[in-house]
Amino acid sequence: MASKRPALFLDRDGVVNIDHGYVCKPENFDFVTGIFDLVATANSFGYLVVIVTNQAGIGRGYYTEDDFHALTKWMRAQFISRGARVDAVYFCPDHPEHGLGAYKRESIFRKPGPGMLLQAAKELGVDLSISLLVGDKDSDIQAGVTAGVGSLVYFHPEIKHARAQNVTNLKDVIELITSASKHVF
Repeated sequence: MASKRPALFLDRDGVVNIDHGYVCKPENFDFVTGIFDLVATANSFGYLVVIVTNQAGIGRGYYTEDDFHALTKWMRAQFISRGARVDAVYFCPDHPEHGLGAYKRESIFRKPGPGMLLQAAKELGVDLSISLLVGDKDSDIQAGVTAGVGSLVYFHPEIKHARAQNVTNLKDVIELITSASKHVF
């Protein structure tokens, strides 16, 4: 059996793109400065790049799963056109209070639950203990703690998180990957 690989787990809204609230169309999708360099660096060091994103806008009826998939296809093409690759995208459309119909439910896949991370690890052969998660909300960090992700990075310009390394720009995450890769590979 092949050895497991590290992954760079990224939250979407707030890490990959500026969180304008329920972004579902390319014209509202503004990439965060440095995200293409971060993903290309992770690719070059052998990390799988996996986006894990709560998408309650689907559950609330603001947009459909087809809308989400179309935006995701466009987003991934933007990475490819800039020499970077997103290997997988996991999403959870459910919301326990505001979801409509079948989407109104508790789910281990909705962060802070670890479900998306655990599923990605199983399906992609990821070693969570040598992986890194970048999130901008407490629920991202909580999911990483519960799943056993080795390095947790809180990306926020003003607020500090007690259970994660705090960064204010994605260049700092590039340095973390570069430094960690010297020890892992």
